[in-house]
Amino acid sequence: MKRSRIIVLVTLIALGIVFFSRNQQRNEPGPDEDAFERNESRLIYTRHARCRMACRQIDESEVQDILVNGKLNRSKSEPNDKPDPKYALEGTTRDGQQVRIVFAPSKKGIAVITVIDLKREWSCDCN
Repeated sequence: MKRSRIIVLVTLIALGIVFFSRNQQRNEPGPDEDAFERNESRLIYTRHARCRMACRQIDESEVQDILVNGKLNRSKSEPNDKPDPKYALEGTTRDGQQVRIVFAPSKKGIAVITVIDLKREWSCDCN
């Protein structure tokens, strides 16, 4: 009787592991699966983003590069925000700054919301 209980328990644990791992694979997008179209030709810079860019010495070409090549940080993104979802992309600029840039796609284009240096704290007067 004890042996059959152990076999049942081990079988249930194995099934649980298989079920959990399959659910995880379905919920995680593949490496090339994006939540939004990364079209750098229609960027709209907010006043706040322009201020942060100036303070951190980041130019438009670096923002465009992060948009095209940056890695999506899902934990810092808000894809279900209404009316405009927000996506946080991370990458490294030409001069080696590790940055997170928040983009909000809309019908007019992609708004650049903010630019964050992940390694250095800058004293900017941006609201």
